[in-house]
Amino acid sequence: MSLKIEIIKDKILSENYFVLRNITYDLTRQDGEVIRHKREVYDRGNGATILLYNREKKSVLLIRQFRVAAWINCNEHGYQIETCAGLLDDDEPEVCIRKEAIEETGYQVGDVRKIFELYMSPGGVTEQVHFFIAEYSDAQKVNNGGGVEDEDIEVLEFSFEQALSMVASGEIRDGKTVILLQYLQLSGLMN
Repeated sequence: MSLKIEIIKDKILSENYFVLRNITYDLTRQDGEVIRHKREVYDRGNGATILLYNREKKSVLLIRQFRVAAWINCNEHGYQIETCAGLLDDDEPEVCIRKEAIEETGYQVGDVRKIFELYMSPGGVTEQVHFFIAEYSDAQKVNNGGGVEDEDIEVLEFSFEQALSMVASGEIRDGKTVILLQYLQLSGLMN
């Protein structure tokens, strides 16, 4: 499909932590009609996430951390249970996720398997997330995790069935985590 877009205005609104732009553009539809759109686009860079699982114990490693956006959106405490994740910065996705796994969970993973790349909120956020899974064992624990610098991360180990139940009950509400748990369920790796 051929796409015709003409940028009318591209104004940076903020470069505080990431870049927030106000963009006005004309989109020519397939029937030739031109439609003007005004949107704000948040550019936070691309990221990677990984679900660590243990087939022998039938368990998964997740983390809990405060997320201000969830708190603002009526989540009374703002804490989210999630898979380990981070921004790529200048790293390749696999390098990034290995580093994040050690920093956040304390586990140095061996073989990692890339599953896919997804946009999590393409209507307003440029970020594309690279999804991985990897097996972990107790022998791979090299530190207590918890994150670095200004992070305050709690490492959690759940049975796989408990994690799935937490999705159903609404205790786990993070999209990337739900996707990876469901992928693991459908893959048959935990059978």
